[in-house]
Amino acid sequence: MRKAKWVAAAAGVVLLVAGCGGEGGSGKNKGGSSSESATGSTTGGSEAGGGDSPDAAAVEKEIEAAATAAGFVQDSSGKGVPEGLKTCMVSWTADAEKAADPKKSYDATVKTLSGGGWTEGGPGTEQAGSTIKTLNKGTWSLKASNHGAARFSIVMFIGTDNTPQCEALFKADLEKNKKP
Repeated sequence: MRKAKWVAAAAGVVLLVAGCGGEGGSGKNKGGSSSESATGSTTGGSEAGGGDSPDAAAVEKEIEAAATAAGFVQDSSGKGVPEGLKTCMVSWTADAEKAADPKKSYDATVKTLSGGGWTEGGPGTEQAGSTIKTLNKGTWSLKASNHGAARFSIVMFIGTDNTPQCEALFKADLEKNKKP
């Protein structure tokens, strides 16, 4: 139960930092594409500084391939992306307890993603045993986070599509879930 509370708290921090489609990075990949659909996924097209922009399925596939190659197994016990946001957001959480060295696997995953067209959006943040890096590709921002603490580690990769259509969906979802 205690671990579940830490996971929930860490996920909230990452989502807050990620901005759920907000300025989640350098901002150079903002803007629309001539090939965007109404759901916010893209099928190509040139972005300002971003080249072709993947869709949510491609982003998830890239994270899965990089993370599993680095020794992670996906933790399927967590809460997934809300149904209405699945074309705009990807969440992949590692079962870090099954990795031989979660920090090493995290670093290897980030390195593989960086070699696969994702560019690092700054030096990242390191504080109190946590590392958060922003990677950008096309209209997508990916928050790669590693939270280590005594006897457990939480490793998450949360990607958001920063198109105007997805930002509208994120805003609508926030409004819908506001507490009265």
